Amino acid sequence: MSGGEHEPLPVSVITGFLGSGKTTLLSRLIRRPGMEKTAVVINEFGEVGLDHELVAASNDENIMVMDSGCVCCTIRGELAETLRDLFARRAREEIPAFDRVVIETTGLADPAPVLHTLMADPLVATCFRLDSVVTTVDGVHGGGQLDRHEESLKQAAMADRLLLTKTDLAGEHDLDALEGRLSGINPSAPRYRAIHGEIDPDRLFGAGLYDPETKSADVRNWLREQAFEASKHHDHDHHDHHDHHHHGHRHDERFTSFCLRRDGECSWNTWVGFLEALITSHGDSLLRLKGILNVTGLETPVAVHGVQHMFHPPAILEAWPSDDRTSRLVFIGDGLSQAGIEKMLDAWIEAERGTNP
Repeated sequence: MSGGEHEPLPVSVITGFLGSGKTTLLSRLIRRPGMEKTAVVINEFGEVGLDHELVAASNDENIMVMDSGCVCCTIRGELAETLRDLFARRAREEIPAFDRVVIETTGLADPAPVLHTLMADPLVATCFRLDSVVTTVDGVHGGGQLDRHEESLKQAAMADRLLLTKTDLAGEHDLDALEGRLSGINPSAPRYRAIHGEIDPDRLFGAGLYDPETKSADVRNWLREQAFEASKHHDHDHHDHHDHHHHGHRHDERFTSFCLRRDGECSWNTWVGFLEALITSHGDSLLRLKGILNVTGLETPVAVHGVQHMFHPPAILEAWPSDDRTSRLVFIGDGLSQAGIEKMLDAWIEAERGTNP
């Protein structure tokens, strides 16, 4: 940005099913070095919550300052209203300055509305940008929760980072089986293990495409080829683990994750036309889309990032992450047809090349 405008602040969403350790994770994270300038937005404090961390209230009981230096606020109305109010108080210096926001959802939450708010509300999008979605998965009960609860499946499918918790209480074989299943649901998300919420914040945050200091590393991270190679072998490698869960894996098949790669450059109009057609025909089923595009006339790629019908403004990256100039689009969807979307993309590319032989 130019002039007196600010750079939008990064927002990370921590989600996960009931009892999966979100609050424990937050309590540990806010005490780690470098996290003192964080605002935590939480739906409810719960039984443990962060109450014991709170030492002083601001002008409103909904916003408090923790002894770690972080700001914590509860959502009383709409998330967009809470975020706008939080930013306004920061600007008026009514609360300590913060340079990132972490939103904790409730255990039964669908993360899509949170992401939609960050993308669709114009005032929120001016002040904040989506950085990462972190999903906690109970290392002991996670498999059963994926079997029984659609919310748990969707939380895992939409994650940028998957964090297995309570790993000290689960057997290694069970953890490996759970990781294999998560790889099938969301192969592009790195998976980490934690005990009592202890993990380096750098592993969870900085996943967004629009942080100028970490763009290239992020692109390399979520486009790593081995993630998709692992997904291709998932059915074979984990067949023995899954056969005895006949009731639990049929709905896993609804969630598809794949990467489309296309050589050569295309005009921005062609890419926009394809993305608009995709949103129109498959928006409801599009849980996440991230990609880098080779656009005619540009030396560096354009990053795109969307959820269902909402997309962030495209961003021109500073450099390609490697010598590979292939356009890559990563899809996570609810029943998306890879073949159908490939056919749609090829139709747009062929139309351009037919017009400009």
